[in-house]
Amino acid sequence: MTRWRRGAVVVAAVLATLAALVTGWLVSRPQPEDSAVTGSSSRSPSPTPSAKAEPGRRWAPVPGQPWQWQLTTPVDLSVDVPVYDIDGFDNSAAVVRALHERGRKVICYVEVGAAEDFRPDYRSFPKDVLGRPNGWDGERWVDIRRLDVLGPIIAKRFDMCKAKGFDAIEPDLMDNFSNDTGFPITAAHQLTFNRFVARLAHERRLAVALKNDPAQVEQLVGDVDFAVVEECAKFRECDRYLPFIRAGKAVLHVEYDLERSAFCGNARAQRFSSMRKSLDLTAARQPC
Repeated sequence: MTRWRRGAVVVAAVLATLAALVTGWLVSRPQPEDSAVTGSSSRSPSPTPSAKAEPGRRWAPVPGQPWQWQLTTPVDLSVDVPVYDIDGFDNSAAVVRALHERGRKVICYVEVGAAEDFRPDYRSFPKDVLGRPNGWDGERWVDIRRLDVLGPIIAKRFDMCKAKGFDAIEPDLMDNFSNDTGFPITAAHQLTFNRFVARLAHERRLAVALKNDPAQVEQLVGDVDFAVVEECAKFRECDRYLPFIRAGKAVLHVEYDLERSAFCGNARAQRFSSMRKSLDLTAARQPC
């Protein structure tokens, strides 16, 4: 990265030794975490994407990288892909370790925009931050304006992900402002919340996704490391996630209803990591 008779030889030797020490330090010192994230626009993904991260850098998936998304348990460890996205609560550190031993990187799925009454930390949510049901059994939207309340809860969830050895986080429900939550949440509130969530992940040296929220991609692509996207082909929103690809960041994409013939051609052209899955997100997958 970083060379003259008898008395001069001694000086030269000393100078050479100092130069070598300085050069070695410059080469070996770690890069600042936030200045370089794998998958950034300066890095061209290899034809066969690897799950390895460079030393000192926060790992993140790269465009076109195959992945598996399974939120049921037990996790099928045999799927031959470099990236897994699994439930953070329902899987132990042993599961994450087993996937690492197979050369996989592992993303921790946790909700941030809703409270689930079947999670062990549900009682941490005061009643006044619980909003309307979000359509899934046992789940209610939360008031994302209340960072004073939600911040410590989310931080503990991310600490759990870190302690179990996960490499990244998929924070679910980051588009409360576009849903009927029971709270007067604006787009500005959502941007503040999503950036707060991203900072919490980065403070723990974990990559973080933007989950859906197509309306705010342009504002948030610089704050997060990749995207996890549902049904953008069905709702004709996939082009809105292209800023991620242009920035060298992955778009991990699933469709539930469409046949692969209806979206895989475009997905490959756009370098999305796409597959068809069942809505219950079992191990079965139909990749593009």
